[in-house]
Amino acid sequence: MQNSPLDSQAEAFSDGAARGAAYLKQLSTRQVKADLSFLNNLDAGLPDKGMGVKTILDLMETAGGPGTVASAAGRYFGYVIGGALPAASAARALLSAWDQVADDLTGPSVIRMEEAAISWIVDLLRLPEGTNGAFTTGATMSNMALLVTARDALLARQGHKRGDGLIGAPALRIVASAEIHATVQKSVRMAGLSTSSIEWVKTDDQGRMRIDRLPELDARTLVLAQAGNVCTGASDPLDELGDRCQAAGAWLHVDGAFGLWARTADPVSAALKGLEKADSWVVDSHKTLNTPYDAGLALCRHPEEMQASMAIGAAYLPATAPNPANRAPEFSRSARGAETWAALLSLGRAGVAEMVTRFHRHAVRVSEELRALGFEVPHQVNFNQVFATLPGNEDACARIAEHVQNSGEAWFGQAQWQGRKGFRISVSNWATTDEDVDRLIAAVATAKTEVLELA
Repeated sequence: MQNSPLDSQAEAFSDGAARGAAYLKQLSTRQVKADLSFLNNLDAGLPDKGMGVKTILDLMETAGGPGTVASAAGRYFGYVIGGALPAASAARALLSAWDQVADDLTGPSVIRMEEAAISWIVDLLRLPEGTNGAFTTGATMSNMALLVTARDALLARQGHKRGDGLIGAPALRIVASAEIHATVQKSVRMAGLSTSSIEWVKTDDQGRMRIDRLPELDARTLVLAQAGNVCTGASDPLDELGDRCQAAGAWLHVDGAFGLWARTADPVSAALKGLEKADSWVVDSHKTLNTPYDAGLALCRHPEEMQASMAIGAAYLPATAPNPANRAPEFSRSARGAETWAALLSLGRAGVAEMVTRFHRHAVRVSEELRALGFEVPHQVNFNQVFATLPGNEDACARIAEHVQNSGEAWFGQAQWQGRKGFRISVSNWATTDEDVDRLIAAVATAKTEVLELA
């Protein structure tokens, strides 16, 4: 009796999963940087006759596997990427087999998981009751969805109807931290608003918005703040910002892709006092929470405004059916929120706090060890970010970072902050251990010695 097509699919799935498990088991010993030697093998031309699954997986494994950066390993300290918690990774595999579209009619169980995950995150972050939102691909699309919502809400307050477009619409003001993330500016442009007229607010020596430099606000103002500066981990003064915005009728938006999770852990949560006073927030699961890529979350204390801006409105979609497309840019998408649901269940409230606290502890140690090696860390360790420079020889920092990358022991990149050259170390992987930090510091010490000797 011949195997059914689904039997063949199950066999192929098992083979791919087994190879993935083997890849994970060697991450702690392999080099972190990618080996580019075999990449040309991935594009030998499209064959006339299709290949078998085993042949394809063999090619992926031999040519593609070495060409991956081991960002899931505990020695990756580059962009704030994080790894993937075991439960979230396992959920990704199961969800791949289910292949559900995130819609109540086509994936009712995964929608229930997403709704639960959103409510749990609202609770963990202590946001206002009634806050709701939707999963997106990441912070850029979450910011865009919420900036469109804020734009429409502010224009509606000026008497401009949704759907009438921006031609002839009243002018809006945008006030933003001078160190707001570049993707927020991209989202501003995607929302059809001008970045050239942003009223920039100077920052202090931690990268926080200076409240004494905040201009007068009014009911046509969108204020862009951040929780988690990409170099220092610092958050803007949200408590006072919230009061100023509420008094003026301005909309306060907080970009907290990785930094919003600091709200869950006592050692670093105080910096986010007043977070609940904002109107909208962005947070990613695939960063600090360590779910697989990709999983962003757009949250709004005015979900009815979000729905008014984002609703799909197709005649064949029942109005009563929960549909994430009514609060997000995408219509068809995977059930990425189910992986967040699995991650949260595996950690629990205490586990989230412990993981966030551990990131901060590792970052504090990294800063202390770097200072002992003669580097300067010109900021407090506000969360999980460490920017370091070498006094009197800032140009050497890029070569030190490159040396460590080439060693394969760890990976972090060069950076510039407030006019200074250095490198940035981000601690955001659940798998990072004290031994991984040992290896990082040893690699930096070796790199510094060799780079300076060659100078």
